[in-house]
Amino acid sequence: MLWFQGNSMQLAKYSFRLLLRNRSASKTVLPVLTLFTKDPCPLCDEAKEVLEAYKNREVDITLPENSAWYQRYKFDIPVFHLNGQFLMMHRVDISKLEKQLQKLEQQGL
Repeated sequence: MLWFQGNSMQLAKYSFRLLLRNRSASKTVLPVLTLFTKDPCPLCDEAKEVLEAYKNREVDITLPENSAWYQRYKFDIPVFHLNGQFLMMHRVDISKLEKQLQKLEQQGL
């Protein structure tokens, strides 16, 4: 189940891909979006579906090596980090993601 309707989802995917294409064409390092998750997590499943085209990195917080993340986020998944910094939690906010990506692009990161 997606919480975007009609063409807004396709527009978000298109604009994100366009931004990534522009960034890769300029030989800059692409930002890394990290999803913190655990199983089961229906909201995580929704988030993964929305962001499938943008999948960079996923951290299963239930693995022993991720216990610090589990302690931090066990009640708040899904959680997203962009370039190692907290970005959003619970639901995907495409406009927030795009705004942060545009800031990174303007900074030349």
